[in-house]
Amino acid sequence: MPPQVTIDDTAEVFSAEDGETLLAAAQRSGIAFPYSCQAGNCGSCKCELIEGDVLELEYSEYALTEAERAQGIILACRSQVWGDTRIRRLGDEDIVMHPSRILNCTVVRMERLTHDITGLWLRSGDPGRFIFSAGQYASLRSPEGVARPYSMASPPGAELLEFHVRHVPGGQFSGFVASRMKPGDPLVLEGPQGSACLREHHDGPVLLMAGGSGLAPIKSVLLALLERPVLPVTRLYFGVRAERDVYDEAFLRSVAERHPQFSYRIVLSEETRDGRGSGLVHERMQEELGAVDDLKAYLAGPPVMVEAATAALKLAGMAARDIHADAFYAQA
Repeated sequence: MPPQVTIDDTAEVFSAEDGETLLAAAQRSGIAFPYSCQAGNCGSCKCELIEGDVLELEYSEYALTEAERAQGIILACRSQVWGDTRIRRLGDEDIVMHPSRILNCTVVRMERLTHDITGLWLRSGDPGRFIFSAGQYASLRSPEGVARPYSMASPPGAELLEFHVRHVPGGQFSGFVASRMKPGDPLVLEGPQGSACLREHHDGPVLLMAGGSGLAPIKSVLLALLERPVLPVTRLYFGVRAERDVYDEAFLRSVAERHPQFSYRIVLSEETRDGRGSGLVHERMQEELGAVDDLKAYLAGPPVMVEAATAALKLAGMAARDIHADAFYAQA
């Protein structure tokens, strides 16, 4: 009989093959479980090991600290099952698990957003809208079969799905987008995925931080917030290397002009320009951060930025459950 996994705080029980990860077994069994990177880098799939025989694979110290390990916390995506196991899920009850779909899409529009970021707008040829939560991502697969994860920049329910694809040197998918893709081309979308998404029941102040193409999920979160009857007090920090890396500023400016409770700051790490912040974006945020009571933060972009911002927010007194981070790990 294969190993049985019991989720302690529910009545859910599922089977796992010897050596299969907890997350893979849960997904195969149709069990909802929060996750994002699936590679031990983000920490979204943390759970508590109550009892059982699991083998922990290599993971990032950012995703799971030694203090958490001492408390019995493990990563479901990096824990292989080798016997009957009992776990307790640590997921946020405000996360909505949407059914995964595979959609046949068409590239409707392309736009060069910066020297190395291309905007894609896709339309699904399958019935029904693609349902997701603001801040989530999906896998895009090229006609050659190369698939990579990209965050939706559009709000849930939008007719067209917007993505921001940064060209990674040597990247198979991003290279295809930058050099050969054209409107009318087909793409296959699978998702949604990720748990660094907007908590709909929270109506307090919001902190948004994006680095580079990490603006995509942050834009989706902001657009979703704008659909509320009242926009909460929202502050956005957008960190890039140089002026040529700035994009979508016209959109941010228009939101600020229409909504006094929204403000944004663009921070350049390798240039100094009038009207811009300079230095590291998390340091500028740290300098200007006020009270963190009832604050929720959404972070997306390079891992070093996400890790530094998360540490700064925790130092300011924010609980980990109020920091929702999506670190972008490039594949080339």
